[in-house]
Amino acid sequence: MWANASCPGGPAPGPRLPAEACKLALMVLLIVAITLGNVLSLLVFLRAPQFRTSQGYLKTSLALADLTVGLVVVPYSVYREASGLAASQGPVGASGLGQSLPCFITGPIFAGCTFVSISTIFLLSVERSVAVLKPLHKKAVVTKRRTVWLILLSWSMSFSLAVVPLFSSPDITLRYSPCSKMCNYAFPEARLPGSSWNVMLLFPAFDFSLLGGTFAINFITFAAIRHYCKARRQLGSEVQGGNRLSFSDITAAKTIGILTFAFSASFSPIAVFVVGSVLGYQWCQFSFYAFWILTSNSCWNVAIYSAWDPKFRQGVKDLFSKRMLKAASQRASSAAEGDFSSPACVAVLKEMFRPENA
Repeated sequence: MWANASCPGGPAPGPRLPAEACKLALMVLLIVAITLGNVLSLLVFLRAPQFRTSQGYLKTSLALADLTVGLVVVPYSVYREASGLAASQGPVGASGLGQSLPCFITGPIFAGCTFVSISTIFLLSVERSVAVLKPLHKKAVVTKRRTVWLILLSWSMSFSLAVVPLFSSPDITLRYSPCSKMCNYAFPEARLPGSSWNVMLLFPAFDFSLLGGTFAINFITFAAIRHYCKARRQLGSEVQGGNRLSFSDITAAKTIGILTFAFSASFSPIAVFVVGSVLGYQWCQFSFYAFWILTSNSCWNVAIYSAWDPKFRQGVKDLFSKRMLKAASQRASSAAEGDFSSPACVAVLKEMFRPENA
């Protein structure tokens, strides 16, 4: 995705075949985990009434970005590796097919979805900060319509940024790397990276700027929560005035803090790798772990929601309860009889742009 991680010839076939097969199995497992986890998240966010909020829309955007990685980016890597193993020649090298059209699709998609994830986490942190610091003003400041426009802006800016290297220099291209096992931005093999390669520093600079702002906002939010809890303990009852926080507000802030930490931990190896690549280092083995640790982050969010968010757990229970299954079957039979009610996703879209007082 981000750097010239290609190694001439790729890993040697033969003795490395079992290791490459294990890596391929890991990729297939990631496809299953990312797809199932994020489909479950989307079903809960779109069907559960408690997620028809600005926070729910932002989490839906985050799940869509992760699901795109699992359905587009990882399957292409599996295809390339499986093709190489089937031919008993190891993974496909960096030349020839490595410069095919799919790399110009999957590479920017992976970069764009990464930027969408961090920008969405930043927006989630801002939303929770407003809810904690100014609970009386939250409904006036953080509206559903504004949230939707911010989500659209986040996606458009993220994917525009993802293709900046391709337009900034005619020497930068996208090529499948047998080291990272992904499509990476790279220079042609006959050329060495020059000063134009410094544009790759734009990616970690953008991410760490947003991460730094996210950590600062979370620090302020948790400081306010700590002050509120301390005051409540001293008074022995709820804090009077307009700064009363619900358990749901505090839990949501903690969940977003954990999302921020998880993304930072998964992104840091990539940042180190990109900076090293710009400086001229080629870390073949490290590039694989860096890229796939970041990719695995796409299946962490559903686990974090399940562990820390009671509303999400309740939404999952409701989704699979007999009552919901019965209601779904009734809606299906009604549609068969001519009652074509709007699907859940259409109802959510209508609600997003509906004028609201809150």
